[in-house]
Amino acid sequence: MCLGFYYPSRTPNFNFTASIMRHLPLYLLLLSLLASCGTREESAKTETAAATTVAAAEAAVADRVTLSAAEQRAGSIRLGSLVERPMSGGVKVNGVLDVPPENLVSVSAPLGGIVDRTTLLQGTKVRAGQVLAVIRNPDFVQLQQDYLESRSQLTFAQAEYERQAELYRQEVAPQKNYQRAQAEYEALQIKTNAQAARLRLAGLPRGGAIVSTTALRAPAGGFVKAVNVSVGQSVTPTDVLFEIVDPEHLHVELMVFEKDIPQVKEGQLVRFSLGNDSVGRERTAHVYLISKTISDERTVRVHGHLDREDEQLLPGTFVRAVIETNRLTVPTLPEKAVVQFGGLAYVFVAESAATQTSSVTYRLVPVTRGVSEDGYTEVRLPAAEAGKPLRFVVEGAYSLLSKLKNAEEEE
Repeated sequence: MCLGFYYPSRTPNFNFTASIMRHLPLYLLLLSLLASCGTREESAKTETAAATTVAAAEAAVADRVTLSAAEQRAGSIRLGSLVERPMSGGVKVNGVLDVPPENLVSVSAPLGGIVDRTTLLQGTKVRAGQVLAVIRNPDFVQLQQDYLESRSQLTFAQAEYERQAELYRQEVAPQKNYQRAQAEYEALQIKTNAQAARLRLAGLPRGGAIVSTTALRAPAGGFVKAVNVSVGQSVTPTDVLFEIVDPEHLHVELMVFEKDIPQVKEGQLVRFSLGNDSVGRERTAHVYLISKTISDERTVRVHGHLDREDEQLLPGTFVRAVIETNRLTVPTLPEKAVVQFGGLAYVFVAESAATQTSSVTYRLVPVTRGVSEDGYTEVRLPAAEAGKPLRFVVEGAYSLLSKLKNAEEEE
């Protein structure tokens, strides 16, 4: 008996190897696709990161502008630091310029009539006693006639009264004749005086030729605020034909919210600027009257006397004002250092020290603008900028803003 050894069959290994060899191209294709997908994902991530970096870089330079030494000299760029100054804290309010009631005059025709002529226009300056219009009324003739007749009767009644008084003293005539003559004389005297008063009220003459027109005159000087008539128009005694305003004693009327009234006191300084003044020039007044009533809008009227009269000011002009309530020491910059753009306030900060030969980059920094006084403005920096030793552009800031925005438009 021969002993032998058993060798396992290798056919399965051969078949497996053959299978791999047959599908090798497919495996290689799948590996290639997987590698390609990974490369595309990495490429996409790289491109996204690059785009983000570019966008961040663009955003970083959007608030910066670089000037050469020559451009700095041409723009008169000058640097400075924040200066601690005592500034007035106060209540910001709105209001209007107004006049006292005695400085606003409404003119009407006391007896009415028809406007015969007028040459006034709104805004015309008039003096007291100047003719504003000529009024025609047929009743004027009757008024003058009645007055002249009464005056003639009064002359006769006076003579009769004096004659009866003399006869009574001589005891020639009875007392009742004297008393009757006295009563008639006094009644005619009263009637004549009343008619004369009506003529004076209408501006009609009390004697001479009888006329059917009268001149309507200005009771006070000033400017014509309103003209409410035209030639040929029929008017009544209650119609306001003209309004005349005297701007010599303007006052500022402010609307202060109820919550701020406890801070307001008589005598406080009021700094205000006109709403239609593009320069923003400030004028001053002082509080002299605080109303004791609250309107439906929960505001209180505060009146201020102007410290200086100005003929250019017009009643009804809108004003923005600050009522000074206290004084605080705050960081400030010259008003020229703060620029306005898009409704916000900004300042420029130098990134490096300015020299006569090198270029300097300036950065635009948003700030909160506070009280302005004597050419300086309170400036509150963002938290990220506070405490840094910054150098601010105090002259030429608007030149930098113009160059910055022009560069953005070119891009």
